[in-house]
Amino acid sequence: MSKIAIIGATGNVGSRLVEEALRRGHTVTAIARDTSGIEKRDGVVAQAVDVLDADALAATLPGHDAVFSATRFATVSESAVVEPVKRAGVRRLLVVGGAGSLYAAPGQRVLDLPDFPAAYKPEATAGAAFLDALRRERDVDWTFVSPSAEFVPGPRTRKFRLGVDELLIDSSGRSWISFDDYAIAFLDEFEADAHIRQRITVGY
Repeated sequence: MSKIAIIGATGNVGSRLVEEALRRGHTVTAIARDTSGIEKRDGVVAQAVDVLDADALAATLPGHDAVFSATRFATVSESAVVEPVKRAGVRRLLVVGGAGSLYAAPGQRVLDLPDFPAAYKPEATAGAAFLDALRRERDVDWTFVSPSAEFVPGPRTRKFRLGVDELLIDSSGRSWISFDDYAIAFLDEFEADAHIRQRITVGY
């Protein structure tokens, strides 16, 4: 089993990644600015680190087999994650992506659609920039895992589809994925290493 560092381990997605990793027998270093909400239990070591403190983050990561990043793109750039990962000598990085950089139609990203909510535009734009920067990265084996348009609490079905750069839409016309099924797909990708230096997406 592997030793995984999860940045943003207390958020909606990060906490599900912690649970799924533990369910599969991996050990986790749960990294967050405030770790008071992280339950003390076997297989988890909580580390209070500000992701924007590059030295502190780089000092926390050595010895891990992979880093999972579940941060907000509007406040955490690609370099804030990737540079400490490289300094720590960790090769594998998986990033919780966004749906805004997916394509709703040829040449048209979701974030560029006329009805894309203005409130989400800064985060989506920063997420697209993060992905663009990753695509120039050759020293880290990264994977950027985009959810569908609706990324919400919901069932753990283990039944979902994978795509690459196009937004996935189900038979009812809805584009969505639950946090729990997303976490399953994310750990599946980590264990399979099937999409190195690629973006993938998950949806029903």
